[in-house]
Amino acid sequence: MRPEAEEPVVRPFMLTGGRTQPLQDGLRIETQLWAVPAALSAPLRFESRRIVVLCQRPQSVADLSAKLPAPLGVVRVIVADLVTQGLLRVGELPGELTTALIERIRDRVRAL
Repeated sequence: MRPEAEEPVVRPFMLTGGRTQPLQDGLRIETQLWAVPAALSAPLRFESRRIVVLCQRPQSVADLSAKLPAPLGVVRVIVADLVTQGLLRVGELPGELTTALIERIRDRVRAL
């Protein structure tokens, strides 16, 4: 029996070109990302397109991973590629992390 809303399955290694490590490392799960204005018109597919759409408002790597049907490691590789291409900007959070932010990150990681 076939489910009605079955989506095609794309293996994670297909989304990252077979890579398991990001080209630009150093992206922590709390790293804030946002898309540059031109990113919406870039020829992107699959999760890359969804990340750019989600990053119209600042999102952390953990937030993106919780919102996408892809493992955290895959999201980190895709995000690093988008940063390298100049489609996403990286902004570290100023000062120390607040308790509320740490709890939100914890909840999002648990949701994975």
